[in-house]
Amino acid sequence: MAQDRFDNQYLSAKAAAALLGVKAATLYAYVSRGWIESVPGPAGRPRAYKREDVMRLKVRHDARRGHGPVAAGALRLGEPVLETEIARIGPHGPEYRGQSAVALAERLPFESVAALLWGGPPLSFEPELAERLPTLPPELFRLAPRPLLRLWLVLPLLAVNDLDRTPGIAAAEQARARRLIRALATSLAIGHSRRLKAALKAESLAEVLLLAQGAGSTSAQQRVINQALVLSAEHDLNPSTFTARVAASTGADLYAVISAALSTLSGPEHGAACDRVEALISEVATPGRAERVIRERAQRGEPIPGFVHPLYPDGDPRAPPLLAAAQQLHGQEPRLRVLQAIVRVMRETGRGAPTLDAGLVAVALATGLEDGATAMFALGRIAGWVAHTLEQRQQGFIVRPRARYVGPG
Repeated sequence: MAQDRFDNQYLSAKAAAALLGVKAATLYAYVSRGWIESVPGPAGRPRAYKREDVMRLKVRHDARRGHGPVAAGALRLGEPVLETEIARIGPHGPEYRGQSAVALAERLPFESVAALLWGGPPLSFEPELAERLPTLPPELFRLAPRPLLRLWLVLPLLAVNDLDRTPGIAAAEQARARRLIRALATSLAIGHSRRLKAALKAESLAEVLLLAQGAGSTSAQQRVINQALVLSAEHDLNPSTFTARVAASTGADLYAVISAALSTLSGPEHGAACDRVEALISEVATPGRAERVIRERAQRGEPIPGFVHPLYPDGDPRAPPLLAAAQQLHGQEPRLRVLQAIVRVMRETGRGAPTLDAGLVAVALATGLEDGATAMFALGRIAGWVAHTLEQRQQGFIVRPRARYVGPG
């Protein structure tokens, strides 16, 4: 553990020089000027250089080289601003550590994909949580009827029950994350004793989610939910993941990191876009009204939620498999038929392809998860937040961008 802490805080001469883009002699000059702290390496290893000092000097160098405008643009879907080994976005959708997320969703359980993202061994989400779930009065949950609000409510209560929640070694954080995801999904059943009892015995997160919300749990339902969870798990530095990395870089514990990310996800321009898709379905009401509603919205200059992703000009590759799976599972569900009509009209009029949000709503409708799309998105995305938390802790610097002042004076 001491060795891991040292490696997180210090860099070798070769790594430090590479980050700064300088020769070793220049690195030694920076040390002599007091700009970078250098210490003897443990167990006879060569001298090491304080990571925080190196990163601070790199920021100064980049600013002098004119990288400021590039960084400003990067915050608006521009150039990458952080290095990661977790995932990348390509024309065929996200790749998790070099493997297509769409392909992974077809053949692996969510638990295995989470382990892949975390860079750890295969894991299971054991049902050993009855004593960890908080006991809450039903009145409190009536104030938060929607699943996402319940997750938000339960998270700090789980935190106060974990007395050893300070950041530790990666293996301990992964074990905590495994318990936390399972506990949050199970907590959706609090106040319903029969659902809670069934969810506690479930063998997978997909089954927990279905049973906790009283949707039944056939193998076909579980497959579709699993597919949705995997495709939700990770998507580069989206707003909630960037929030997670900022929080993790300060040393915040895992509960605090996920709470911060969950707050960001709740915004209508992010995870809660699913709620806007559901509202659109209610507005359209019947398949025959889809063309009229979309035309009227277009005339008023109103966007159609759940369509057109800025990173996928040819269409979000995550949406088609979810829409197809939902159609195969329960294509005659009335609201799903409305969504299908909206997708068809959008395609035929050239107004854009569906996004993951539309796909998640389709899955929720087909499986009977009432108001469950956003919560499903959140539970899946926690896997990505945890992966970025682990990576940020390993990189060991504070994410602290600078603002460019453009005011008076």
